[in-house]
Amino acid sequence: MSLYVDADACPVKDECIRVAERLGQKVYLVCNGGIRPPAHPLVEMVYVTQGPDEADKWIAERAGAGDVVITGDIPLAAKAVAAGARVLRHDGDELTGANIGNVLAMRDLMADLRAADPFRQGGGKSFGKADRARFLNALDRVMRAALRP
Repeated sequence: MSLYVDADACPVKDECIRVAERLGQKVYLVCNGGIRPPAHPLVEMVYVTQGPDEADKWIAERAGAGDVVITGDIPLAAKAVAAGARVLRHDGDELTGANIGNVLAMRDLMADLRAADPFRQGGGKSFGKADRARFLNALDRVMRAALRP
């Protein structure tokens, strides 16, 4: 079991390393650059070439059954779920075969709404302590489940 983190703009990198360390599992922090590598033997920094979705492609090519993927990118999440990996968003929501279709549809709907109304942009909620705690609990639960035979 490996933990793959789509590390560009990921607010929970430290939490991922903490849980992986506690469970003794390998972590791949995948990014386009600009992230200082942590000095930890279980963490491997993967710097992909510059370009859109290069980190996503790298993770999608490697993640499979028994692995855990952390991402906010819905298309990457769909590929990882299809490959048998367990997927968590930064807020701790788990994406599965049962809900990924609805999440993809909502993503597409929101993109269409933003394209149709140029004044409907951004404005997401802030990421706080409660979000971090929810993510930590979810990651611990998902990783322990992935480790079970």
